[in-house]
Amino acid sequence: MIRYLFIFCLIVAQQTISVSQGWDEYPAIINRIIPPTFPQKDFLVTNYGAIGDDVTDCTDAFKKAIEKCHIAGGGRVVVPNGIYLTGSIHLLSNVNLYISKEAVIKFSIDTKKYLPVVYASWEGVECMNYSPLIYAFEQENIAVTGEGILDGQGAYNNWWSWKGNKDTTKPDQSVARTKLNEMGEKNVPVVKRIFGEGSYLRPNFFEPYRCKNVLVEGVTFKNSPMWFINPVLCNNVSILSVTIEGLGPNNDGCDPESCSDVLIKNCFFNNGDDCIAIKSGRNNDGRRVNVPSENIIIQGCTMKNGHGGVVIGSEISGSVRNVYVEDCFMDSPNLDRALRIKTNSIRGGVIENLFMRNVKIRQVAEAVVKVDYYYEEGDAGNFTPIVRNIEIKNIECNKSKFAIWIRAYERSPITDICFQNCTFNNAAKPNVIENVKHLSLINVKVNVKER
Repeated sequence: MIRYLFIFCLIVAQQTISVSQGWDEYPAIINRIIPPTFPQKDFLVTNYGAIGDDVTDCTDAFKKAIEKCHIAGGGRVVVPNGIYLTGSIHLLSNVNLYISKEAVIKFSIDTKKYLPVVYASWEGVECMNYSPLIYAFEQENIAVTGEGILDGQGAYNNWWSWKGNKDTTKPDQSVARTKLNEMGEKNVPVVKRIFGEGSYLRPNFFEPYRCKNVLVEGVTFKNSPMWFINPVLCNNVSILSVTIEGLGPNNDGCDPESCSDVLIKNCFFNNGDDCIAIKSGRNNDGRRVNVPSENIIIQGCTMKNGHGGVVIGSEISGSVRNVYVEDCFMDSPNLDRALRIKTNSIRGGVIENLFMRNVKIRQVAEAVVKVDYYYEEGDAGNFTPIVRNIEIKNIECNKSKFAIWIRAYERSPITDICFQNCTFNNAAKPNVIENVKHLSLINVKVNVKER
């Protein structure tokens, strides 16, 4: 019998015993998250002029059907079999947009179809920008459900090229991105932060803004211009059995931003960026809004490609607390990390009460768990981040570069982090652990083999 590399088995310190008690709050949170229900009335978009021929512009038909449904007290706006070409869709209270199994909503790549500009969030900074492909502002009881497909048509010959081009003669988002961030730092009123046409800030796919009781269930999202599902300042959000596939730049899967009581359950992610990224605003603008993301539950999800499976940050200035992750599966040589926290002293914010259990990982490209205080700008600001109270339990990984990679600041160590009953096989390099206070490793095995 030969055992090699690292075996960790420590007794838990008194300071970290309280960590596991965080699951005590879990039942109350999940019982509060109740998907909205809708009257049993159907409004077929084809009755309002929509034709599923992949040619006809159905924008006005969707608008008329949604308005009619809303005025009538709510119900389902039904998209029957066919391919429906449209511009932006704006949901209203008590409307469930239902996409039938053989139906596809294909969103136009004509940028003018996403004007006029609306109140939106772009990388955690509020602004007036292109309408998201599906948008709702200050609505209650809204949903996107069914078994059909929502195709954003994102590709490198349209939206995706705006991320940046090797050919510097072609336009990209860089100038507008810098301008928007400067506006956020200077507290320019949001209604004066006008972008849209000519600015090249890509819209997100589905962005409910300041909404209550939101449901997305069963549908497949493909090829977003930028982030896929980005609820902002919403309460009571359910994302259930959704498939999200897009390998374009910044194709995050689901990004709750300054939201409370969110359930992401039984979803499949295959993304060009983070699969799930919990956010709360960027830098000064995030501190101005100052609303944390809290009470987020992630259950039974599968992550394939992505920069991270479950990520917190980097737009995190409003803080995050009470995140629960359980029973997930992750596997891809193109999935960089399983759990990632990314922040710095320009972002700031407090990240606390993060609990993960029963997660199986076949492989990730870099670290299974990564906490990085030096993301992007690094230690260049006056808003020192705080990360505390984390429990990682019953985690198995078959292959990674690192098992654990943590770098914090000496003046603000990560406090109270516990790994329990975790097995990390085929970790190519030793752990990196810098500036951690009250670290507990209980029955944690790294590269333990017997023969």
